[in-house]
Amino acid sequence: MDAPSLSAESLMEQGTVSFKNGAFTSAISSWSEAARLFEQSGNKGKYGEALTRLSQAYQGLGQHQDALKAIEKALLLAKQSKDERQTAEALGLLGNILISLGENERAYLYLQEGLRMARPLGDPDLSARILNNLGNLLAAQKRYEEALQAYQESASIVRERGGTAALALVNSATVCFSMGHYGEAKSRIDKALLLLRGLEDSYYKAHALINAGLLANDLQTHIPGQETALVVLASEAFTEAVRVSQAIGDLRTLSYAYGYLGSLYESEARLEETLKLTRVAIFYAQRSHAPESLYRWQWQSGRILRSMGKPEESIAAYRHAIANLQTIQKEMTDCHADSNSSFRRTAGSLCSQYVDLLLEHASSTENPQIYLTEAREAIELVKVFELRDYFKDDCVDAARYVERKLDLLSETALIVYPILLKDRLELLVRFPDSLRRYTVKVSMERLTQEVREFRNKVEKRTTEEFLPHAQKLYDWLIRPFEKDLAAYKIDTLVFVPDGPLRTIPMAALHNGQEFLAQQYATAITPGLNLTDPKPLRRDQVSVLTLGLTESVQDFPGLPYVSGELKAINQLLGGRSLLNQDFVAARVEEELRREPYSIVHIASHGHFGNDVEDSFLLTFDARLTMDRLGDYVGLFRFREEPLDLLTLSACETAAGDDRAALGLAGIAIRAGARSALATLWHVSDPASYRLVVEFYRRLQNPGVSRALALQAAQLALLKDPRYDHPCYWAPFLLINNWL
Repeated sequence: MDAPSLSAESLMEQGTVSFKNGAFTSAISSWSEAARLFEQSGNKGKYGEALTRLSQAYQGLGQHQDALKAIEKALLLAKQSKDERQTAEALGLLGNILISLGENERAYLYLQEGLRMARPLGDPDLSARILNNLGNLLAAQKRYEEALQAYQESASIVRERGGTAALALVNSATVCFSMGHYGEAKSRIDKALLLLRGLEDSYYKAHALINAGLLANDLQTHIPGQETALVVLASEAFTEAVRVSQAIGDLRTLSYAYGYLGSLYESEARLEETLKLTRVAIFYAQRSHAPESLYRWQWQSGRILRSMGKPEESIAAYRHAIANLQTIQKEMTDCHADSNSSFRRTAGSLCSQYVDLLLEHASSTENPQIYLTEAREAIELVKVFELRDYFKDDCVDAARYVERKLDLLSETALIVYPILLKDRLELLVRFPDSLRRYTVKVSMERLTQEVREFRNKVEKRTTEEFLPHAQKLYDWLIRPFEKDLAAYKIDTLVFVPDGPLRTIPMAALHNGQEFLAQQYATAITPGLNLTDPKPLRRDQVSVLTLGLTESVQDFPGLPYVSGELKAINQLLGGRSLLNQDFVAARVEEELRREPYSIVHIASHGHFGNDVEDSFLLTFDARLTMDRLGDYVGLFRFREEPLDLLTLSACETAAGDDRAALGLAGIAIRAGARSALATLWHVSDPASYRLVVEFYRRLQNPGVSRALALQAAQLALLKDPRYDHPCYWAPFLLINNWL
């Protein structure tokens, strides 16, 4: 064997020791160099083996895309060499990585193929590992009985000995917990811990101990009479994980062991001990450069310090936690296997607690504006996270750097941030001269229930059942700051809605005498920091209108659309593509040909819970949000982006907050300054009248987008045929209201 190969073999051994001890970065360094040397020497078998190990190390760091690239290359080499064992191992690892990426169908196929190849090879540990990965996939799909079978076979193949068996037992205990078989879960944890005690210290042993401890802690509330015993069991598991991690020098896992031990004490209100352990966890997370662990313990520290009555220290801890969470956004977004660990959910929970703390502290300090402003910026951050998560695009807000805040440019608009907390509603309101806070004693559950009732009933055009709900919501969302409005010349209320509030039209709230639309123009924005603060360019309007009157793809025709497009073109000029001319290829061609300032689409549109379920109908296809973003987004990086995107026949499902988030973010995703769109489909003649009136009013240089919409809504309100809010209220002006 030549010298490079000998050197490579040494690097392989170094990588194995590092990996076993949880030093994934060192393992990557060793195995990467080994792979390079093996490739250079033409040793395809060893090159593939090095890539396989490298993939495991990348996955240990949560770098799933890098892991995927390495294992796909290793699989190709193994197949070329006709090495069945290496092929089976690569297939098993590839399936496991795809589980992390949420590609469950592909994962299942690869795991089954890997298992089929592994069984005849006489390597029980390889088959057991693949079965364990298969169990993980089935558990993620809530196919619990099948998952249990996979885990049980995994443990039995290796005769319930060794690390693979211990891991399978812990995983099967977790599935038993999910199925409500709490006694069986406890029995399997006991068995796993007994097995783990006899194993050599390693990264996998430490992590299995931590997972066993977490499950024992979760079982407390489900097995009466064993609460104390389970706390002791969890504590012993975490403490042993501390010992193992220290023994192998795995600082990253040591951080988790100390942190979860602190969390256990937190649940027992042993605050001083929790804080001490949490600070040790923070120290080791910093030493090991592990932001994915660091933010957790900074967050935990913030909670403890708040409980100890130390708000300033708590706020500082939350700030650090949020900063570190942002650094791992891509890794968490890439990992779709566990919805509970999604970046959006985690960031939302962290920022919600942070905002709650800031608002509470603002009321007891001499300078509340500092903390109210910080609370608003935290809310804005969450809005960015939510949009990125919905559109599955980390760059959805990339072109939205705002040099001057829109609320500072608009002295006639009031910005309202409704903040839904578990026990109350907070209204953070931006007046022209200050931020103010209003607290409403209504729980999130009660408010959500009222919102759902209002949305369901406001669409019923033959009744006024919506009115009591419209009035109740007005009392909660508008009444608290109503008197303070008198001192200002406010004509527009701009809402940055949260959760269920995205699903309702604020214009239809009612004060007992009149609708909110009769008092103020209304607009919504998914985030003020994402809003391009420029008024409509009326001196160089260029319009493209697109629409369908015919029935296509099982959707009914929209007969008034031809009149709608004709009226708009008569008012503003421009080009029109109708029916057979409104095909995806022509749309792209037109948008590339001319820098339109207004694009009006009169066609069926649907916003679903997932961006992949959201589309606009063209004559020949469904225009997805991604494709729309690609087309309209052609304007995103030009000197002047699209001024206005109008969608006059779209709808979102009642009660679907995420679908409404997609609607609220459509202007940003499409690279437009603003959008006019509907929450539900409106009858053709009403939609025709409102849209044409909106554009007519928009021609007046002194009328903002929001005021133009208000005027159009009031025109319908005065017509007895269309005075019910189901006709005029669902039209929302989104993002820039100037």
